Amino acid sequence: METIELIIEKARDGNIWGRVNYLDNLLIDKAKTEQELKKRFKKLLADFEELDPKTYEFQIGYDLSSLFEQKKYLNITAIAEIAGINPSLMRQYASGIKFPSAEKTKAIEKIIHTIGQDLLNVVLQSGRKKKQTSKVQHE
Repeated sequence: METIELIIEKARDGNIWGRVNYLDNLLIDKAKTEQELKKRFKKLLADFEELDPKTYEFQIGYDLSSLFEQKKYLNITAIAEIAGINPSLMRQYASGIKFPSAEKTKAIEKIIHTIGQDLLNVVLQSGRKKKQTSKVQHE
C-alpha cells in the first residue's frame, strides 16, 4: 500500500489547511476537522490523479500549532519542560507567533514520541482488589 504525506497546518479562520504533493502536483484544501480534510483529499486524489482510496493511506504531518490544536490532550507546558524549552516560547510556537528551527522541531517530535512510548507501557487496573477473607469451619 502506498503512503501519501498529508501536511496539516492551522488556519487563522479556525479551520485547518492541508497539502499533498503527489507526482509534483500540489493539492491544497481546508476543512474544520482532520477527518473532513482526509475525505476532501481522497476526493481530490480520485478526481485529479485517478487514485483509488483503497490503494493508499495518509501519513499525517503537523506543524506545531496544528498539532496542539488537533491533539488538545497534549500539555504544552509539560512538553516544553521536558524538552528544555521556555514554556512561554513553546506557547508561541503552538500559537504560530514564532516558529522553531528544524533541529528544535525534531527535538520536540522526539519528546512527543517518547511520551507515546511511555503511554504504550501503561497498564490500568480495573478497580481495587477485593480483600480475601478466610473461612473458618465450625465442627
